[in-house]
Amino acid sequence: MFLAANRGHESWSEIRHDRRANFSSRAMTSGGAPFTDLRHHLRQLVRSPGVWSLVAVLLSIQALVCLAGGHDLPPAREWFETFGLSRDGFLAGKIWQIASYGLLHGGWWHVGLNAGFILLFGSRIEHMAGRGTMLLAVLAGVVCGGVAHLLLGDGLLVGISGGCMALLVFLTTLSPDSRMAPLPVSGRSLGLGILFAAGILALVDPAAGIPGFRDVGTWVVKRGWAVWFQMGHACHLGGGLAGWIAGRWLLRPRVTLESLRRNRMRREAEESR
Repeated sequence: MFLAANRGHESWSEIRHDRRANFSSRAMTSGGAPFTDLRHHLRQLVRSPGVWSLVAVLLSIQALVCLAGGHDLPPAREWFETFGLSRDGFLAGKIWQIASYGLLHGGWWHVGLNAGFILLFGSRIEHMAGRGTMLLAVLAGVVCGGVAHLLLGDGLLVGISGGCMALLVFLTTLSPDSRMAPLPVSGRSLGLGILFAAGILALVDPAAGIPGFRDVGTWVVKRGWAVWFQMGHACHLGGGLAGWIAGRWLLRPRVTLESLRRNRMRREAEESR
C-alpha cells in the first residue's frame, strides 16, 4: 500500500514595494477583459519550456510503469519500493528516496492532476522568476514534503504534489494582494489557508500518532471519513512551507531597483520574440 502525495530604510521599502507590485501585476488575475487575460496566460503557458519538460518526464515515467504492468506487479513494484519514500527505506540508507518519490505516481489520475498543477502554477512562476527558480521551488517542495512525511506520515509515499503545493504557495506569497480567480480571496489568504488546512489534517492523521490530535482523527475515521487521510497531508504541509520560504527569500531586500528593471526588460524582450 502506498500513500499518494496529493496525501536606507525608505529606499529598500520602495524597492520591495516595486518588486511585489511587479510580481502581483503578472501573477494571478487582473481586472482587465477575461479573454485578454486568457490569451495572456495561454501565451505564457506555451512559452514555459521548463514546466513542459518536467511534465514530459513525469508522463514518460508513468507510461513506463504502465508498460511494465502497473505498480502492483513486478518489476514496477520493486521500482516503487526502491524509489518511493518510506521511513524504513530511508533509514536503511536509501537517502535518494527523499527526492525520487516525486517522480512516481499512483496512476494516470494522480500524475494528470499534478501535471495540471505544474502547468497552471509553474508556468506563471517560470514567467515571473525564471526557469531555474521554478525548478528549484519544485525540488524544495518535494524534499521538504518528504521530510515532513518522514516525521508525521506513514507508509510509502509517491507523487510530486509536495512540489505542486510549493508552487502554489510560492505564487500566493509573491502576489499576496492579488485575487485568485475564481475564488474571492487574496493570494495571502489562500496561501495561509492552504498551510493551515494541511497542518491540521497532518496533525490529526491517526498515522501520525500525536496524542490528543490522534483522537480527533480516529473520531473522523469512525464517522466514515477515512478518505480524508488517504492523501499525504504532511507532504503537502512541508511542500507549502517550502514555497512560502522560497517566496519570502525571493522578496528579500537584497536587490536594486535597476536590477529589477533590467530583469523585467529582458523577460519582456524574450516574450516579444
